[in-house]
Amino acid sequence: MKQDVSPLAKKESKDSISHIQTEPGSRNLNPIPYQADYMGQKVHMDQNEKLAMFGVTHVVAIDGYSKKIVGHSTMAIKNNLVIYEDVFRPAILANGMWDQVRVDHGKEFFLTLFIQELLSSHRYDQERRPYLQTPSTRNHTVERIWPEINSRVNYPLKKALLQLVDQELLDMDDSLVKYCVSCLTGQLCQIGITRVVESWNAHRIPGKGTPNDLAGSGCPKKIPQELLPHSAEAAELYRQQLGSSLTPQSTFGVDPFLTEEDKLMAENQFAEQYSDISELMSRAVNNDFTPYKEALLFLITTTRRNV
Repeated sequence: MKQDVSPLAKKESKDSISHIQTEPGSRNLNPIPYQADYMGQKVHMDQNEKLAMFGVTHVVAIDGYSKKIVGHSTMAIKNNLVIYEDVFRPAILANGMWDQVRVDHGKEFFLTLFIQELLSSHRYDQERRPYLQTPSTRNHTVERIWPEINSRVNYPLKKALLQLVDQELLDMDDSLVKYCVSCLTGQLCQIGITRVVESWNAHRIPGKGTPNDLAGSGCPKKIPQELLPHSAEAAELYRQQLGSSLTPQSTFGVDPFLTEEDKLMAENQFAEQYSDISELMSRAVNNDFTPYKEALLFLITTTRRNV
């Protein structure tokens, strides 16, 4: 299988601003102030891997003008198809086409950039490049949301997990343990990030207003749903046009269940004991890690009993 290929890999290197930005001496130039003039001009996408060692990665998309978080997802391992299907596609359908997508140089955005370029004629400002890849330190807008997510989601859960590892109650070399840790922690993170996003989008930016209000009715140019293929179809288009296959699924650990019935049985037993896992997240954020730890160990025990 060929390696993942960037949508613009075959274009001349002189067309990439990243080459200009990394010229010797460029770091000494005065930085150009960031500016986005309207909702829909630039959307920034970035990943957070603070919990990657425990099988959790976050990706968010944020509008450069309004600072509204327009999409987010939590996954076991960053994956092109998941990022496109769970973040980029819903953001476009809900808000319209952005003139430019800004990301770092990670390979996990290749499918998103491919579709953005494919649909570039549907943008409001077609003179602007459909996407831009820059070092993560230059992804100005999206970098500001990570401290909020880290302090209110990632760090509390990571602290609890590290305590379990230190106490030798978690063996992260065990594939079943890795699977359980990733599943439960990922669910709690999704709950936590949803709370952060709702709060962020409603908070007041001094001198500007709230992201929700600044975003207004979305991007100037909307796009019909039929023009945005689902991830499997988009990946096939990518393969046909670029001759490279994208990884369809990325997992952390190995799913230990041999049948769906066994998996459902374990899930039901866990749900009987922990019917509202959002409470686990709420307690952990307030430095009460015991409920989350106990729930995770119970999940591991229950899973072993049903495989």
